[in-house]
Amino acid sequence: MATSPADRPFDVLIWGATGFTGRLLAAYLARTAPGLRWALGGRSASKLEAVRAELSRAHPAAAALPLIVADAADPGSLARLVAQSRVVCSTVGPFAKHGHPLVAACVEQGTDYCDSTGEPHFVRATIDAHHEVAREKGVRVVSCCGFDSLPSDLGVLMLAEHARREGRSLAEVRFLLGPWRGGASGGTVASMIGIIEEARGDRALRRMLADPYGLSPDRANDLDTDGRDSMAVHHDRALDVWTAPFVMAAINTRIVRRSNALTGHAYGKQLRYSEALSFKGNTRGMIQASLTALGTMAGGAAAAMPGARSLVERLLPAPGEGPSTEEMARGFFKARLYARLDGDDRPRLLGRVEGKQDPGYLETAKMLGESALCLAQDPRRAGFEGGVLTPATAMGTALIERLRRAGMTFATEPLP
Repeated sequence: MATSPADRPFDVLIWGATGFTGRLLAAYLARTAPGLRWALGGRSASKLEAVRAELSRAHPAAAALPLIVADAADPGSLARLVAQSRVVCSTVGPFAKHGHPLVAACVEQGTDYCDSTGEPHFVRATIDAHHEVAREKGVRVVSCCGFDSLPSDLGVLMLAEHARREGRSLAEVRFLLGPWRGGASGGTVASMIGIIEEARGDRALRRMLADPYGLSPDRANDLDTDGRDSMAVHHDRALDVWTAPFVMAAINTRIVRRSNALTGHAYGKQLRYSEALSFKGNTRGMIQASLTALGTMAGGAAAAMPGARSLVERLLPAPGEGPSTEEMARGFFKARLYARLDGDDRPRLLGRVEGKQDPGYLETAKMLGESALCLAQDPRRAGFEGGVLTPATAMGTALIERLRRAGMTFATEPLP
């Protein structure tokens, strides 16, 4: 029988601590969370020992970190692992391939869970399998706590809270990312290839991935104000920017719409939401947007072809690999969210979400680490004590405040 979370030895356990993102997350907690009761988990004792030794060179207290060995193929070992912590934070992808047994164990043992996935079909399967039981048991299962999809989800929440204080609601939000700089890790590449490979032979999965409300809690009663994600290059005269398709919109927009639906459409009953990459409104920007759109389509097509997919895998980082420390330090991102409130004919409110490091790795480690700390240490949000939730619904403005203190920008300002 599972022990009460309050009686467990650890506040947070990192599952997948030997992977690329897992090591960054461990370093973040070692640096920023003194006094936290936490542990490292994974399949290999020797690799975990190596991670601990590396951490302890910069943070001597990490030499005493407990190591927990388990195997996703052994339900008993997973149960013993998750029963020792109040929160399990997972970085082990592709999640659709490796993640389901861990979520099941967390729900069974009464352990809160968060992860860094950006895989819509994993989130959908988790909702279908565990939402009702997790809600009844008061277990919070929260995916997409990294660059997928915290800037989007918390950015829209920030705007919705601003509108609410004025007695208004959101009618439309456009999320534009750019400029930004970041690298790719092998785990991210493997996840994207896995989604394309699975969808090629599964018509139902293709329909779900294409559905803008694919993560809705009540698909039959959704309002269908949004269509499919745009794959076009567009010039926005009002903002003087060129826009191109943003591959992460496939998960981010669904998470935002699920947040709105889970709150009873408190953001706005007719909210329209979209995401794109943005470039300057000049000729160079047009060329960059066009090349980005072509590259997105070509990359997807290549990954869907068995022969080309093996070439993609050889050219890009292998799982467990990623950008160098120097490359990650040069990374950053700036997102602008243009909000039109109910009754207005144009955007009147601007939201800014920014990070000063590589968004997919150093900033993701920060976002994921603060999510785990928020779940472990902050009060539960009324009405969202359990279920397969989103970052905005599970943690809300408490997580925004944590990320501000950690150096990220979350700000709103009126538009002229």
